[in-house]
Amino acid sequence: MKITPLDIRQKRFETALRGFSRREVEAYLELIAGEFEEVVKENIALKEEVKRTQFKVEQHQERERTLQETMVTAQRISEDLKDAAKKEAEIIIADAEHQAEKIVHGAHQRLVQVVEDINELKRQRTQFESQVRSVLDAHQKLLETFKSPTFADRDYARVEDNVAYLSQKKANGDS
Repeated sequence: MKITPLDIRQKRFETALRGFSRREVEAYLELIAGEFEEVVKENIALKEEVKRTQFKVEQHQERERTLQETMVTAQRISEDLKDAAKKEAEIIIADAEHQAEKIVHGAHQRLVQVVEDINELKRQRTQFESQVRSVLDAHQKLLETFKSPTFADRDYARVEDNVAYLSQKKANGDS
């Protein structure tokens, strides 16, 4: 059973022959009732404060849960972004390696082609030198042929000698 300040104020004691002073008991009961009333009011106020505090605590706990969930979500997103970035980097690297292989292969093919071209030019140069040498040798032989007296040159020289002899004889004989 709960006792209220009103219960204390309304409480009546039986009177006995040599009992307590009625005024003193009533005054004391009134004092206790007043104190008890303040304690009850304070208790009610404290209960309300506890409710408000409990409500705030619950709000803070809810915010904390939300923040924790947000942090977990952010952490997951961060991990997902890292994974995605890592995968994208791997793809970029693989693509770059593929491109590099294509470039190296193309450069190798070009090098092979350049070497083949150089070899062809060397072969053509050798062939050209051989042809030029052949032409020079032919011209050299032709020049040597013109330098040496030929049958016609010898006959012409004899004809000149005969013309000169006859011219001289004619000049001597006519004179």
